[in-house]
Amino acid sequence: MSLRPILIAPDPRLKAVARDVAKVDGEIRTLIADMLETMYEADGIGLAAVQIGVAKRVIVMDIDQKEGKRNARVFVNPKLLWASEELASFEEGCLSVPEIWEDVERPARIRAEYLDRDGLKQTLEADGLLADCLQHEMDHLNGVLFIDHLSRLKRSMALRKLAKAKKKETV
Repeated sequence: MSLRPILIAPDPRLKAVARDVAKVDGEIRTLIADMLETMYEADGIGLAAVQIGVAKRVIVMDIDQKEGKRNARVFVNPKLLWASEELASFEEGCLSVPEIWEDVERPARIRAEYLDRDGLKQTLEADGLLADCLQHEMDHLNGVLFIDHLSRLKRSMALRKLAKAKKKETV
């Protein structure tokens, strides 16, 4: 296992559309282990492979880790099967968009299909933070950042704040 650098917006690689994983094998399991280590080290609750520069449809999540527990989840080739018309709003942040937090509305409940870390097909019905986080991470697989859901003004402000923070780092 090794830590991987997390891409920061507006890195163009974050706009890549990820490719399906043909088979969950040793290479993919190593990627998953690296992603989990990277996510935990960055104190995040979700990470898509695209965020570390790997354009494959792989997501790791652990929404329990904020409470000091470990409950890692792995989603390979996730597909949204159904989404409720009812919406829910969550304050979202992102490891690739540091220091920015904004409310985003998404379907309140979803049903998704995916492969687990053993390559077995699974179906998940989710609501609350789990549904929100999974949709957020699935967006990454399609080259979409949470700030893309914001108004043009809020997105522009967020990107300016990121650029300002990057300038401070290089000085």
